[in-house]
Amino acid sequence: MTPGPSKPLFRNALFGLVSCCAAALSHAAQESELWLSELDVSRIEQGWGTATSDATVYSQKISIAGQVFDRGIGTHSESIIPLALNGQAVRISGLVGLDDETEGRGSVVFSIVADGIELWRSGVMTPGVQAEPFALDLSGVNSLQLVAGDAGDGTDYDHADWADLKIVMLGDAQPTLDLPPEEEPVILTPPAPATPRVNGPSVFGVRPGAPFLYNIPASGERPMSFAVDGLPEGLSIDADSGHITGAIAERGEYTVTLRAENDLGQDEKSFRIVVGDKIALTPPMGWSSWNCWGDAVSQEKVLSSARAMAEKGLSQYGWTYINIDDGWQGKRGGPLNAIQPNKKFPDMKALADEIHELGLKFGIYSGPWRGTYAGYVGGSSDNADGTYDWVESGDVNEFYKLNKDPDAPDAKPNWVNWKFGEYSFAENDAKQWAEWGVDYLKYDWFPNDPPHVREMSEALRATGRDMIYSLSNTGIYDYAPDYVELANLWRTTGDIIDRWESVERIGFLQDRWAGYTGPGHWSDPDMLVLGKVGWGPSLHDTHLSPDEQYTHISLWSLLSAPLILGCDLAQLDEFTISLLTNHEVLAINQDVLGKQATQISNDDGKVVYAKTLEDGSYAVGLFNRSENEKVVEVKWGPWGTLATPDAGETFTVRDLWRQENIGDFSRSFDATVAPHGVVLIRLIPQD
Repeated sequence: MTPGPSKPLFRNALFGLVSCCAAALSHAAQESELWLSELDVSRIEQGWGTATSDATVYSQKISIAGQVFDRGIGTHSESIIPLALNGQAVRISGLVGLDDETEGRGSVVFSIVADGIELWRSGVMTPGVQAEPFALDLSGVNSLQLVAGDAGDGTDYDHADWADLKIVMLGDAQPTLDLPPEEEPVILTPPAPATPRVNGPSVFGVRPGAPFLYNIPASGERPMSFAVDGLPEGLSIDADSGHITGAIAERGEYTVTLRAENDLGQDEKSFRIVVGDKIALTPPMGWSSWNCWGDAVSQEKVLSSARAMAEKGLSQYGWTYINIDDGWQGKRGGPLNAIQPNKKFPDMKALADEIHELGLKFGIYSGPWRGTYAGYVGGSSDNADGTYDWVESGDVNEFYKLNKDPDAPDAKPNWVNWKFGEYSFAENDAKQWAEWGVDYLKYDWFPNDPPHVREMSEALRATGRDMIYSLSNTGIYDYAPDYVELANLWRTTGDIIDRWESVERIGFLQDRWAGYTGPGHWSDPDMLVLGKVGWGPSLHDTHLSPDEQYTHISLWSLLSAPLILGCDLAQLDEFTISLLTNHEVLAINQDVLGKQATQISNDDGKVVYAKTLEDGSYAVGLFNRSENEKVVEVKWGPWGTLATPDAGETFTVRDLWRQENIGDFSRSFDATVAPHGVVLIRLIPQD
């Protein structure tokens, strides 16, 4: 037998194999696989709605070309999910596609960018295209962006899904969202005194013989009693609630004095009641359900919002309207063959009565198309009896699924099928709304053509009930003279979202409508995106920073825009309440002259807006649209940017958010303004 080193070699080889396996197992144990949908993605930037974990932007199950996914992130183009990885990532995988909930619309291109370099790009994802997978090595990557972009045909219905989105990290490392820290809100508005203060507008319009309801908006400690001096014949006041009700038969103007009193003091205000052809003599203030509840709206939720408007004190500052947006409609029926409510709204008349008992007013939604944007019954029909060929069954008429093209029964619905039916039921529907006690109509379609605007305008007037007539969606500028004649409000833009880019783009592009804005007819740059919003059952705090929120309501007040909230009123926090109950800021919006502020200077992101008020003072907004703090100045006089006053005129400058005088100034005033912020002032002539 020849001796040799076989045993030592075997032992060494075995030791090496064990060491190698141990190292491999140790390395594997140092990796962890994570679902990226466990991150709170609600604050990421996107073109519409809110990014949602394990659901779509409509809060539905993720579904791509019929394939359903339990995990993933639902976004909307243009969107970016920014991840900080700090070199600790190993790989990422998932699938992308356009969600089936768009019902045949939209297109998206996905890409993944690592440290500024594009690693991967999908094809153009369109409806019905199978989800496209990806798996990428991320070794050494510090920052990663998951991008869903428009594919060149606009961003409408670009519901972009990142399905089964996983990332593998080293050790205990965790990916984080690379987002700026949220700012802590600072409340500038002083608390209201406990003594009574009568707030709200100083004028109110009503048509002869129309039902009259006005809630005296007075803040202060309760209990409180109310009275009115000089109340015209036909009206009466409830001393405990402050609700003025009745009807006035004769045209004319009636100047009365509104009074409020509690144990600590009293207050009064001169108030004009104008009985004529115009209503909405100041911009409407209220709430609408879409930005909060979306398609999940119900009678219970609407009534909850009405109660919250009263309990949170908003009605003490002139907030009045509680409006149901899209989603209440069932089939046609009843004695008038009008649209009836679906099962979510068991008793519309009872709902209206409860809202009115709170001193508030009740609004509703419809449109002249056969179907509305959310897929419910609209104001025209395929058939003379009011039936719709595309309605198959159910209280919720899923228009995009049920609308059939008779020449292509298997084809997806399209814009042609959205259009008007052969028969109109404007008169039927208007009568039904009047019977329920509706005070406000949001009428939604495009292009808001004058014939259909007029049709509903005349139907509303014929009921004998005053109903605010609000046109949506985007109005056509060339039709503005018709809107002034026929409607009370008209949208000037597409839908707003709770992002600075949206609020800035919409708010600072309203000047061309200024000549058409005034008492009885108001340009509408869409709803206020404050508080908790979500466009469905899943809500989040507005993505606007505190400074951006001050800018939002300051600009809308200067523009004499309708102030319509869309948040969950039951969840209002103290900061949001402070934004909505500053009586000096709201007075700018509700000023009797009804002028729309216009831009008087614009330099390097420093923008000044100004409007003349009834008492001869000026409301001025000093805005900073840039990313850095800046000094913004307003000048007056013949060579200044505010040209009406004399050059040497001295004004007392009052800070409206802080409700305090800053001092007396001649020729100009300037202030340091935060990024995306505002200083809202009133220039008060000293004489």
